[in-house]
Amino acid sequence: MSKFKGLNDDCRLEYFTELAEHKTRVHYLKSENIFKQGAFAPYVIYVVKGLIKVYLQTGFDKQINISISKPGDFLAFSSIFGEPVHTYSTQALTDAEICMIEKESLKQILLDNPEYALKLTSKNYSNEKHLLEIIKNVSYKQMRGKLASALLYLSNDDFQKFDIFQLLTRQDLADFASISAESAIKFLKEFEKERMLKLTGKAIEIIDAVKLENISKKG
Repeated sequence: MSKFKGLNDDCRLEYFTELAEHKTRVHYLKSENIFKQGAFAPYVIYVVKGLIKVYLQTGFDKQINISISKPGDFLAFSSIFGEPVHTYSTQALTDAEICMIEKESLKQILLDNPEYALKLTSKNYSNEKHLLEIIKNVSYKQMRGKLASALLYLSNDDFQKFDIFQLLTRQDLADFASISAESAIKFLKEFEKERMLKLTGKAIEIIDAVKLENISKKG
C-alpha cells in the first residue's frame, strides 16, 4: 500500500498519514520571528498559511533578504542532512501557520517515497537558482539592476495575491536588492518617471515588466 494518500504539485504534507504523530502546528502573528540564524535547528518547517520572509544577518544591524516562503514551502530543510543550526533567519510577513516536523520522520518518508523526494529536489533546485541570482546581483549588477531584479521577483503571481508591496517597507525592498533604502526610493521614482511602474503610497504596480527585465539583465 502507498505510504501516502496522494501527491499534488504543491507536495502538501496533509497527504502523509505517517506524519500525524510527528508534527506540531504553530501560529505566528505578523512580524513575529519564527527562528533566528545560528539557533539550534531541531525541526524542519513546513509553511501551511501566510508568507514568511527569509533573510541573512550580515552585521549587527544589516541583513540581506533572500526570499519569501509561501504555503507549500519548506524551511530549515538542510537539518535533514545534519545541519545542526539555522543558516538564516525567518519572520512572518503576514499572520502565518507552520508545521514543525521531526526531521528523522520526514527523512524516512523521503527515503520510502522517491517520487515525493524528487518533487522536493525539484523545488530546492529552483531555490538554488534563485540564490545564484542573488549572488550575481550582489557581485556584478549596478543598483538599478539590483532593484529591477528585486521588483521582478516580488511581483510574481504567487506574491501579488497577498498584495506583497503593502507588506514591505522601503527598507525591506532595499534589503531584497542589497542597496540602501535611500537608493531604493531614488530609483523607484526614476522607474516611475520612465513609466515602468506606478507608486501609490506603499503600493507598487508594475506597468512595463519588459523594460524592468532589460535593466535587470544589463545590470
